[in-house]
Amino acid sequence: MHKFFIPQENINGETAVIDGEDVKHIYKVLRLEEGDQVSLNDCQGAEYLAEITDVSKKEVTLKIIKKLETNNESPVGIYLYQGIPKSQKMDLIAQKATELGVMEITPVITERVVVKSELGEYRKLDRWNRIALEACKQSKRTLIPKINQPLEFEDMLKALSAADLILVPYENQEGKGLRKVCRDIDRAKVKSVAIVIGPEGGFEPSEIDELERIGAHIITLGPRILRTETAGFVCSALVLYELGDLGGEL
Repeated sequence: MHKFFIPQENINGETAVIDGEDVKHIYKVLRLEEGDQVSLNDCQGAEYLAEITDVSKKEVTLKIIKKLETNNESPVGIYLYQGIPKSQKMDLIAQKATELGVMEITPVITERVVVKSELGEYRKLDRWNRIALEACKQSKRTLIPKINQPLEFEDMLKALSAADLILVPYENQEGKGLRKVCRDIDRAKVKSVAIVIGPEGGFEPSEIDELERIGAHIITLGPRILRTETAGFVCSALVLYELGDLGGEL
């Protein structure tokens, strides 16, 4: 069943309206018509089964049939802090992190970030959030992850205090991996995990010292060096497998 995210104000009692870019996609690509049923999400996590009652070139009107008891979110929230990479790699990060189930993505300006002069990164937020929304539709997410404005490294350190667990994959770490961390913690108390990924040039040793000082676990992801855009996916997937819902039930 096709799924659409619409603003909460577009749902009024038993009637809902889809407008904007989705309208053309509905009648021209999907060729949906009166009587077809779809799933609606109000962008706040509430989902509904709805039936199309009218299709025009400006909007699609629907009748709410029932509220759906659907929740495709992990019981553990993953908050990805990503050192800003070059080029359009953040597009890929926004898409794949959303598919995996990451709750928030925050670009971070670390010492070795080479796009400092290009803080047109702020202007890319709209695009990254649109990419996340499209990934939500494809992956049947219940909540749309938020992509925050870039933070300076020092500001990120303050934000990390909200997480129950902080993980920092680091190419120079040896031995201590996610398995050991998960074995040593009280899993029941971990509801939010911050994952901090360095940019292409990696972290400065002083930045790793600062992260250790606030209680971050500096870990290895294995003997092979991963690209910055890959490391976040791998670490998120491992955390969701160990502490969340990735991999299904036993």
